[in-house]
Amino acid sequence: MTPILLSGPDMSDAERVAVTDAFDSGWIAPLGPAVDAFEQRMADRLDRQHAVALSSGTAALHLGLLAWGVGPGDVVPTATMTFAATANAITYTGATPYFIDADPETGQIDPALLEEVLDDLHRQGRSVPAIVPVDLLGRCVDYTRIDQIARRYGVRVLADSAESLGASHAGIPAGKHGDAAILSFNGNKVMTTSGGGMYLTDDEDDAARVRFLATQAREPVAHYEHREVGYNYRLSNLLAGVGLAQLGRLDGMLQRRRARREAYAALVDEAPGIEVFQRDGDEHDNCWLTALVIDPGVAGFDAAGLAETLVAAGIECRPLWKPMHLQPVFAGAPARITGAAERLFRTGVTVPSGSGLTDEEGARVDALLADAMSAPARSTDAHSVRASS
Repeated sequence: MTPILLSGPDMSDAERVAVTDAFDSGWIAPLGPAVDAFEQRMADRLDRQHAVALSSGTAALHLGLLAWGVGPGDVVPTATMTFAATANAITYTGATPYFIDADPETGQIDPALLEEVLDDLHRQGRSVPAIVPVDLLGRCVDYTRIDQIARRYGVRVLADSAESLGASHAGIPAGKHGDAAILSFNGNKVMTTSGGGMYLTDDEDDAARVRFLATQAREPVAHYEHREVGYNYRLSNLLAGVGLAQLGRLDGMLQRRRARREAYAALVDEAPGIEVFQRDGDEHDNCWLTALVIDPGVAGFDAAGLAETLVAAGIECRPLWKPMHLQPVFAGAPARITGAAERLFRTGVTVPSGSGLTDEEGARVDALLADAMSAPARSTDAHSVRASS
């Protein structure tokens, strides 16, 4: 049986035509008219003055921090519940990531803890030029509070909106929040360029700096002249063609992810001990990934057991992000921890959420979940759920 992916690329003839058009234009190497058009259309959609298409969301984070002068000796607070790219990009600059625990209800960076950390660092005389909040699973953080805190301590906000294109907070779209923001177009995101990302800002100088660093820091002379270390981080014209087609289909893809979220919510509505994570207030989310949070003492099974059952049936699923403060590579990094992210990691499992899921695939996932939830024999000790089929 064909595996069902967690969030596979949703492609159509529109992307095929766009790639062919980019190919036929002769602009095969990085940069070209498709890149220019992709940047302009995304900037227009998100009401940003400048957009820079890059090779990944990680590259956008890295260059955004470098453009602000972040480097060795600096401390950059960020969420502990995030993908490693956030912390990696901070580390690339030579700065130290400081991990902040999650709000237990939303999984987002806890603003109260962030304020405590900034206050402590300020009293210690530490250099904190920026913070990097993370929009988890397609929900914007509470930028109203984050921005207030950042202004109070004079730090910039680089919004990691890798997962949240199409979401909003306070009527403002993801990508518009913060002093600058980044997007990811990885193959599992709400829209993809196969691999890619984008830096978004209203500051012309910052945008120019990111473009310069992304093109090997090459000086504008006929020969190859370099006065700084640069990076090969630009998006190719061919992949930008894919991005243009995906952007044109984005609203429809978001609607299908929303429909899948609603199907899961209806399925677990009466099930004891299991709920859709971030369900409260999710009308402003993009529903990139839907996660189920399970109380094993009530449900009779746990997240790990449910995941085993799904994977055995060819259905991809994953735990919620393992917190960064638990990652061996960041064992020595400072952190302000309450245990909220660790509990979500233990009790949460993400389930297939892609806009490319067929009705048949969705029904297959729903049937297996329904069977698991109604199984008469369950064992949390073995963290297992056995499908009857």
